[in-house]
Amino acid sequence: MSGAHVLIVAIIIAFVIAFIITMVVLNANAKKIIAANTKLVENQNTLLEQNKQQGNELEEQKEIIEMLQRQQEEMAEKLKNNPIDQVALLREKTREHREHIELTSDMTDEELMAWIDQKMDETSLFLDSSLTLKIMANSLGLTQRRLSTLFKNKVHPTNA
Repeated sequence: MSGAHVLIVAIIIAFVIAFIITMVVLNANAKKIIAANTKLVENQNTLLEQNKQQGNELEEQKEIIEMLQRQQEEMAEKLKNNPIDQVALLREKTREHREHIELTSDMTDEELMAWIDQKMDETSLFLDSSLTLKIMANSLGLTQRRLSTLFKNKVHPTNA
């Protein structure tokens, strides 16, 4: 085997090793993100247990947790397939939902409607011809139940 062949084989081996190391690091980071999100969901479940006294709000929080768990599972699946592109998306979605939950939890119906109007204008979500309550709730980080109740109270305020 000539010197050039040895050099080519050495370069190929170096690239393979670099690729393997990169994939191991990406896999480790993906596992850390999934573990962190799992811990977040566990913490949220603990908070739910502490707030059982709050009646309907508890049900809404459970729906939010379930929605976050479904989204986490979806993101984890996507993360397995393409960790580099999905890490930022996973972090952004988690941050957005956490912000929405914190922001909207103490809002009155009127404040929440104003916030929804603002978000609808910002995102132009209302232009989507296939818009459903589920899509709208997911986009806003709210539960379908909360959004439906809010709209019902807005249309029939005497029943609220």
